[in-house]
Amino acid sequence: MSQPLPLNVEEIQRILPHRYPFLLVDRILELELGKRILGMKNISINEPFFQGHFPGRPIMPGVLVIEAMAQVGGILAFLSMPENIGNPFIFLMGIDKVRFRKPVVPGDQLIMELEALRRGKKFWKLQGKALVNQTLVAEAELMAAIGQEGE
Repeated sequence: MSQPLPLNVEEIQRILPHRYPFLLVDRILELELGKRILGMKNISINEPFFQGHFPGRPIMPGVLVIEAMAQVGGILAFLSMPENIGNPFIFLMGIDKVRFRKPVVPGDQLIMELEALRRGKKFWKLQGKALVNQTLVAEAELMAAIGQEGE
Protein backbone atom coordinates (compact mmCIF):
# COMPACT_ATOMS: atom_id res chain seq x y z
CA MET A 1 0.00 0.00 0.00
CA SER A 2 1.52 3.29 -1.07
CA GLN A 3 0.79 6.43 0.94
CA PRO A 4 1.49 9.89 -0.44
CA LEU A 5 3.42 11.91 2.12
CA PRO A 6 3.10 13.85 4.24
CA LEU A 7 0.02 12.37 5.92
CA ASN A 8 -2.07 15.04 7.65
CA VAL A 9 -4.13 14.68 10.82
CA GLU A 10 -7.32 13.72 8.96
CA GLU A 11 -5.48 10.88 7.22
CA ILE A 12 -3.90 9.84 10.53
CA GLN A 13 -7.37 9.62 12.10
CA ARG A 14 -8.39 7.14 9.39
CA ILE A 15 -5.52 4.91 10.58
CA LEU A 16 -5.43 5.34 14.38
CA PRO A 17 -8.37 5.02 16.79
CA HIS A 18 -7.09 7.92 18.97
CA ARG A 19 -8.93 11.26 19.11
CA TYR A 20 -8.52 14.64 20.80
CA PRO A 21 -7.18 15.18 23.38
CA PHE A 22 -5.23 11.94 23.12
CA LEU A 23 -4.20 11.99 19.46
CA LEU A 24 -0.56 13.07 19.72
CA VAL A 25 0.52 13.00 16.05
CA ASP A 26 -0.06 15.90 13.66
CA ARG A 27 1.75 14.68 10.56
CA ILE A 28 3.71 11.77 9.10
CA LEU A 29 6.75 13.08 7.24
CA GLU A 30 8.58 9.93 6.10
CA LEU A 31 7.66 6.27 5.79
CA GLU A 32 9.48 3.10 4.76
CA LEU A 33 6.87 0.35 5.07
CA GLY A 34 7.92 -2.32 7.54
CA LYS A 35 11.08 -0.43 8.49
CA ARG A 36 10.93 3.20 9.59
CA ILE A 37 8.66 6.20 10.11
CA LEU A 38 9.04 9.87 11.00
CA GLY A 39 6.15 11.71 12.64
CA MET A 40 5.63 15.19 14.03
CA LYS A 41 3.66 16.86 16.83
CA ASN A 42 3.49 20.62 17.26
CA ILE A 43 3.48 21.40 20.97
CA SER A 44 1.07 24.23 21.79
CA ILE A 45 0.45 26.01 25.10
CA ASN A 46 -3.21 25.06 24.54
CA GLU A 47 -2.50 21.36 25.20
CA PRO A 48 -4.79 20.29 28.07
CA PHE A 49 -1.99 18.68 30.09
CA PHE A 50 -0.18 22.02 30.49
CA GLN A 51 -2.90 23.25 32.88
CA GLY A 52 -1.49 21.01 35.60
CA HIS A 53 2.00 20.04 34.37
CA PHE A 54 3.24 22.48 35.60
CA PRO A 55 1.61 25.86 36.31
CA GLY A 56 4.22 28.52 35.62
CA ARG A 57 6.63 25.98 34.02
CA PRO A 58 4.76 24.01 31.32
CA ILE A 59 6.50 20.73 30.44
CA MET A 60 5.01 17.94 28.31
CA PRO A 61 4.74 14.84 30.52
CA GLY A 62 7.35 12.25 29.58
CA VAL A 63 4.72 9.52 29.42
CA LEU A 64 2.95 11.51 26.70
CA VAL A 65 6.18 11.85 24.73
CA ILE A 66 6.40 8.03 24.85
CA GLU A 67 2.72 7.74 23.91
CA ALA A 68 3.29 10.02 20.91
CA MET A 69 6.15 7.74 19.81
CA ALA A 70 3.89 4.71 20.29
CA GLN A 71 1.18 6.28 18.12
CA VAL A 72 3.68 6.96 15.33
CA GLY A 73 4.87 3.34 15.65
CA GLY A 74 1.25 2.20 15.42
CA ILE A 75 0.87 4.05 12.13
CA LEU A 76 3.96 2.25 10.80
CA ALA A 77 2.50 -1.12 11.85
CA PHE A 78 -0.95 -0.42 10.39
CA LEU A 79 0.34 0.90 7.06
CA SER A 80 2.86 -1.94 6.76
CA MET A 81 0.04 -4.44 7.25
CA PRO A 82 -3.00 -2.80 5.63
CA GLU A 83 -5.24 -5.74 6.56
CA ASN A 84 -5.13 -4.32 10.12
CA ILE A 85 -6.32 -0.81 9.22
CA GLY A 86 -9.71 -0.35 10.83
CA ASN A 87 -8.84 -2.73 13.66
CA PRO A 88 -9.66 -0.53 16.65
CA PHE A 89 -7.09 -2.11 18.95
CA ILE A 90 -3.37 -1.58 19.06
CA PHE A 91 -1.97 -2.08 22.52
CA LEU A 92 1.29 -0.83 23.99
CA MET A 93 2.61 -3.99 25.65
CA GLY A 94 5.99 -2.91 26.96
CA ILE A 95 8.49 -0.10 27.21
CA ASP A 96 12.21 -0.68 27.77
CA LYS A 97 15.36 1.41 27.86
CA VAL A 98 13.45 4.68 28.39
CA ARG A 99 15.57 7.80 28.80
CA PHE A 100 14.39 11.39 29.00
CA ARG A 101 17.12 13.83 27.99
CA LYS A 102 15.48 17.28 27.86
CA PRO A 103 12.04 18.75 28.58
CA VAL A 104 9.51 19.35 25.79
CA VAL A 105 7.83 22.74 26.12
CA PRO A 106 5.23 24.87 24.31
CA GLY A 107 6.49 26.04 20.94
CA ASP A 108 8.56 22.92 20.34
CA GLN A 109 8.09 20.73 17.29
CA LEU A 110 8.48 17.14 18.47
CA ILE A 111 9.86 14.81 15.79
CA MET A 112 9.46 11.10 16.45
CA GLU A 113 11.52 8.55 14.58
CA LEU A 114 10.72 4.87 14.96
CA GLU A 115 12.53 1.93 13.47
CA ALA A 116 11.22 -1.63 13.46
CA LEU A 117 13.51 -3.98 15.37
CA ARG A 118 11.16 -6.97 15.03
CA ARG A 119 7.80 -7.25 13.36
CA GLY A 120 5.20 -9.89 12.98
CA LYS A 121 1.53 -10.25 12.18
CA LYS A 122 0.43 -9.32 15.70
CA PHE A 123 3.51 -8.05 17.56
CA TRP A 124 6.03 -5.31 16.84
CA LYS A 125 9.16 -4.11 18.64
CA LEU A 126 10.37 -0.63 17.77
CA GLN A 127 13.28 1.63 18.64
CA GLY A 128 11.98 5.15 19.16
CA LYS A 129 13.64 8.54 19.37
CA ALA A 130 12.01 11.90 20.02
CA LEU A 131 13.85 15.04 18.93
CA VAL A 132 13.39 18.80 19.17
CA ASN A 133 15.58 20.94 16.90
CA GLN A 134 17.58 17.79 16.04
CA THR A 135 18.38 17.28 19.75
CA LEU A 136 17.44 13.98 21.37
CA VAL A 137 14.83 14.60 24.09
CA ALA A 138 13.69 11.00 24.73
CA GLU A 139 14.29 7.44 23.58
CA ALA A 140 12.74 4.04 24.24
CA GLU A 141 12.13 0.54 22.92
CA LEU A 142 8.40 -0.08 22.49
CA MET A 143 6.48 -3.32 22.12
CA ALA A 144 2.97 -3.30 20.66
CA ALA A 145 0.29 -5.83 19.80
CA ILE A 146 -2.44 -5.51 17.21
CA GLY A 147 -5.57 -7.43 18.08
CA GLN A 148 -9.32 -7.65 18.18
CA GLU A 149 -11.30 -7.13 21.37
CA GLY A 150 -11.04 -10.19 23.56
CA GLU A 151 -7.76 -11.40 22.05
